[in-house]
Amino acid sequence: MAQDDAKTIDQLNEEADIAADYLEGLLDIADYDGDIEMGVRNGRPMVQIVADDDTDIKHLIGRNGEVVDALQQLTRLAVQQKTGERSHLIVDVDGFLKHKRQHLRNVALDAIDEVRETGEPVDLKPMNSFERKIVHDVVREEGFKSRSHGEEPHRYVTIYLKSSAADDADDVDDAADDAAPADE
Repeated sequence: MAQDDAKTIDQLNEEADIAADYLEGLLDIADYDGDIEMGVRNGRPMVQIVADDDTDIKHLIGRNGEVVDALQQLTRLAVQQKTGERSHLIVDVDGFLKHKRQHLRNVALDAIDEVRETGEPVDLKPMNSFERKIVHDVVREEGFKSRSHGEEPHRYVTIYLKSSAADDADDVDDAADDAAPADE
C-alpha cells in the first residue's frame, strides 16, 4: 500500500486489535496489570495502556518516554508482521503523550515569547520528528516561522519572526518534513 493511500476504518481498527493483543501478551509476560483502550484518532490507530497502580505503569513509560517509544516500535513491527503493511499506530501509556504534547507546547510558547521580545531566532534542543511536528504546529498557530536543522538524532527547531508571506509556504514544507510518524 502506498503511503498516500488512506486506510479504511476497518483496517485501522484491525491494526488496533492486533496491537492490543500484542501489548496484552507483553503485559502478561511482565506481570503488569493494565487495561488496554483502543481507538482511531486523526486517521491513526491508537492503543493506550491504563492502570490503577501508578508504580508499575511508570516503568512502561521510562525516563523521557524511552520505554513507551520502544513499546510503540515493537508493537508497530508486530502489526506489520500480521498485516504485511507499515503501521502508523500510536501507543500511549497512562496519558504520557498528552503530557508530552503540553510540555512541548509550553516550550514552544516560551521560545516564541523570547523571539517576540528580542527579534532574534531561538534554537530549541534536539527533538524527534513527533516533537518537532508539535512545535511547528504551535509556532504556525502563533503566527511565527520555524525550521528544522541538523541531522538525526540531533535535528532541532529554530523559531523566527515571520518576515513575509513567502515564509508561509516554507513553514508548510518544513512541518510536513517533520511529520514523519516513525518517532511518535
